[in-house]
Amino acid sequence: MSSEAKATAPADRAGDSAELKTTVKSVDMAEDMAAAAQEVAKKAMKENNVEKDIAQMIKKEFDAKYGNTWHCIVGRNFGSFVTHETKHFIYFYVGNLAVLLYKTA
Repeated sequence: MSSEAKATAPADRAGDSAELKTTVKSVDMAEDMAAAAQEVAKKAMKENNVEKDIAQMIKKEFDAKYGNTWHCIVGRNFGSFVTHETKHFIYFYVGNLAVLLYKTA
């Protein structure tokens, strides 16, 4: 990827983090934790161009802040069916990118 493409990729995907619109599709977690998930996702999207790197950053931050073991999937097209701990699940969009974040025992 050229340096010009790298510079425009985040803006094409989601824009500046201050302008990113989040849309929660499904949530089973405390409001403060859900807000933290959305903020971490915005930060990760601003700092990374690759979806797996975005997911890795979100997962690592949640493992550190809320204990192991979190899982994170980021992308435009994916299906899933997961089992999670009660009060530890969120599925939302940041711009046009979907984020699925959940914790398992």
